Amino acid sequence: MTTKKLFNYSMLSVFAAALTFTSCKEKQEVPKEDAATLSVEFEKYELENGLDVILHQDKSDPIVSVAIQYNVGSNREKTGRTGFAHLFEHMLFQESENVPQDQFFKKIQDAGGTLNGGTWKDGTVYYEVVPKNAMETVLWLESDRMGYLINTVTESAFNNQQEVVQNEKRQRVDNNPYGHEGWVLDKNIYPEGHPYNWQVIGELEDLQNATVEDVKEFYDKFYGPNNATLVLAGDFEKEDAKALVEKYFGEIKRRQEVAPLEPQPVTIAETVRLYHEDNFANTAQLNMVWPTTYQYTEDAYALDFLSELISNGKKAPMYKVLEKEKELSSRFYAYNNSQVLAGEFHVTVTANSGKSLNDIEKGMFEAFARFEKDGITDRDVERIKAGLETDFYNGISSVLGKSFQLAQYNTFAGDPGFIEKDIENIKKVTKEDVMRVYETYIKDKPFVITSFVPKGQMELIAENSTKAAVVEEEIKENVTKVIEETSEEIVKTPSKIDRSIAPNQGETPTLNVPASWTSTLGNGLKVYGIEQNEIPTVNFSLRIDGGHLLDDMEKNGVANLMTDILMEGTKNKTPEQLEEEIEMLGASINMYTTNEAIIIRGNTLVRNFDKTMALVKEILLEPRWDEAEFSRIKTSTINGIKRSDADPNTVADRVYKKILYGEDHIFSYPTSGTAASVEAITIADLKTFYTNNFSPSISSMHVVGKIDEATVLETLKELETSWAAKEVTIPEYPIVNTRDKASLYFVDIPDAKQSVISIGNIGLSRTDKDFFPAEVMNYKLGGSFSGNVNLILREEKGYTYGARSGFSGSKVPGTFTASSSVRTNTTGESVKIFKDEIAKYKEGISKEDLDFTKNALIKSNARRFETQRSLLGMLQEMSEYGLASDYIEKEEDVIRTMTLEDHKALANKLLNQDKMAYIVVGDAATQFEQFKLMGFDEVKLITKDGEESNLDSARY
Repeated sequence: MTTKKLFNYSMLSVFAAALTFTSCKEKQEVPKEDAATLSVEFEKYELENGLDVILHQDKSDPIVSVAIQYNVGSNREKTGRTGFAHLFEHMLFQESENVPQDQFFKKIQDAGGTLNGGTWKDGTVYYEVVPKNAMETVLWLESDRMGYLINTVTESAFNNQQEVVQNEKRQRVDNNPYGHEGWVLDKNIYPEGHPYNWQVIGELEDLQNATVEDVKEFYDKFYGPNNATLVLAGDFEKEDAKALVEKYFGEIKRRQEVAPLEPQPVTIAETVRLYHEDNFANTAQLNMVWPTTYQYTEDAYALDFLSELISNGKKAPMYKVLEKEKELSSRFYAYNNSQVLAGEFHVTVTANSGKSLNDIEKGMFEAFARFEKDGITDRDVERIKAGLETDFYNGISSVLGKSFQLAQYNTFAGDPGFIEKDIENIKKVTKEDVMRVYETYIKDKPFVITSFVPKGQMELIAENSTKAAVVEEEIKENVTKVIEETSEEIVKTPSKIDRSIAPNQGETPTLNVPASWTSTLGNGLKVYGIEQNEIPTVNFSLRIDGGHLLDDMEKNGVANLMTDILMEGTKNKTPEQLEEEIEMLGASINMYTTNEAIIIRGNTLVRNFDKTMALVKEILLEPRWDEAEFSRIKTSTINGIKRSDADPNTVADRVYKKILYGEDHIFSYPTSGTAASVEAITIADLKTFYTNNFSPSISSMHVVGKIDEATVLETLKELETSWAAKEVTIPEYPIVNTRDKASLYFVDIPDAKQSVISIGNIGLSRTDKDFFPAEVMNYKLGGSFSGNVNLILREEKGYTYGARSGFSGSKVPGTFTASSSVRTNTTGESVKIFKDEIAKYKEGISKEDLDFTKNALIKSNARRFETQRSLLGMLQEMSEYGLASDYIEKEEDVIRTMTLEDHKALANKLLNQDKMAYIVVGDAATQFEQFKLMGFDEVKLITKDGEESNLDSARY
């Protein structure tokens, strides 16, 4: 996993009372009534070997989070040896002296936990969240790879992860529209040798040339305890935790000393203008980037505010000029990226179809001029601060979120309690500060500008641009690298304890489903709630059944446009006024369309729940029907549809559904509609849809937070009396799995570096008695990292970044799908592996694999109820499918009682590799022809719309 940034650490909260991180030695007082939510105590100490340890107790859920952050990211690499930090992150998941190959994931999953890691320019983090009884297991695992790993780094294991990381690069960069932009920008903002001159993922050539000796040198230098922070957060006793930390980490020896890096901000002498013809893009994209300053400086905070003010919302000059007035773009944003060493201010604008980036550049400078002319009000600054309070509470809603924050502050500010200073710095930002940094870093200053345009559309680039030196990988025939492994036994590093024996985990916490309540209002609206008092926020959703199912196939996309138009003001509020009222409450309200519903989602502070719900009521019952906004929304939607044609994953999903559901089912058409169908929709169509299909009789409300049933129902009284029920009939489309052959459908994406594979058939509805048992049955095939298809395609072969399989389903039958994105020259073999593994799976699994499945699924329920959002999901599932409040307990019974015979019978009933559709989206010129020789009943070349291609397939 790579990530540019875990989240914006300099904009966590502006709450006047301030969430206070306090050490046990210097505990600070907070108002008594806020103590439960506003005080997060921690204790920090240091082991003799230099490891910083931070403990935070949180007994609200029987789980523990463990995070280890190393002060090493790609900024510690050298030119010619890039990508090492991220490559090494992958290596640490392989094996260690006392943990066998591929057992890190399996042991944590077997304990009911989850785990991952992340690398960015300034750091690397590893983390686990487990039931509390498995805390010692995590400390054993993490300490083993910190102190007892390097003797296990073999040529074959290293070669495998080289391949996996290269596939991650292909998936995230080479096979994506605009994927190379980060590389072009960093190469031209930062001079050669600057630690930010290269990408976290690294150069492909460097990844291919890396050696085991390189890895060992990197490990010895940067992965010592004296360069790390260990955070434990959750349900544990401090003295027990301290003893275990000392037991497992105390004897690990210090390694080389790692000096902190000093800030290295940069300037550029003159504007640099570059272009690239993008193989995947359907529309052009402009990036403008100015060098700024490093994190935690006064200017960095003000630049964060500047980015919000110029790009986000109806008042933003980018919106007013680029979208509303000139209709040049419907997708744009700005952000300030202040990091440990330096920073950049980014503006990204994706053009509407056919629009010139030259015009967009001019429009951007008009937006800046508008910003200067209109200025900033105190209210503008305050509305940004208001949202940050809610965002902050959301950030600490989980023990993992708290672990990340404590680790980040300790690593980069030298103090896990830096939150207080951070908050004060945010609170101090004024409108004058914002204008000052605009004039200091942006106005009339040199910048880097990139034009990424669709191949062959050079007329769209910004003027005076020169060609960027993008290096693209050439597709070659797959050659398996042969590694000669020695059979020598791994030399184990001496230890005071027997690390070869995994700790005894003891008893797993028992299932404790939170109490929920239900009620039905007088107008038929069903209300579901859970009171959770950990943080002073409320999460809610209103579901109106129907959604895409109610769309007319001739005017597909009405439901989706409906969710957009309803957020564009009300009878008494302009779009700008509505947006500002929501923001001043520190709230968020969003609407979206699914196959079977229209959803309104919201998040707000408890004290503002009534005001937020008053706005929801106004949005729902008093639409504005603004013709100008409707025209803008249509333009935005059509351009989004056109852009999606460039994404191989979107194309694969669209074609897959069309083939499986057939042209007579609404699910074979995208929820957003097509460019042609959206163009034909009128505002009268939306009004008709609204009049006919919005009713409390087919709706349900779900509320989770620090709020009781009586308060929720009192707040909903106005919605109860104002929203009258009506009869709504939701169409039913019969679905039958009539597939009787194995069909290979190939969609051509010329020069694709990866092939997107989707394999499957129509499956079950969520309400089918076999649905949940089927999910259990699938777990070891492809339902987790330790699934068979992932272990073969990723861990054994190195063909992919990940492979999965699973069942989807709602009230309408969903699909069984096995999928992956694989290196282009392994496409045929990968499809065959999927097909063979599905066939083999029907022969049955071992008792060990069934036990692993049961442990992973049952024990993971300890993590299921931690956050408000997870509880909201539980309520939504209960209401949508009519499930009893004890449905999770019944699911545990299904898992617990499943036998090997049950498992095998389900696999044979639901999996038939000889009657599935096999969709491949990739480079037909090199990959299509082989499938004619692979025993499929039919092999077809099809278009991105799922129609048989007119191209002469013989040329492939």
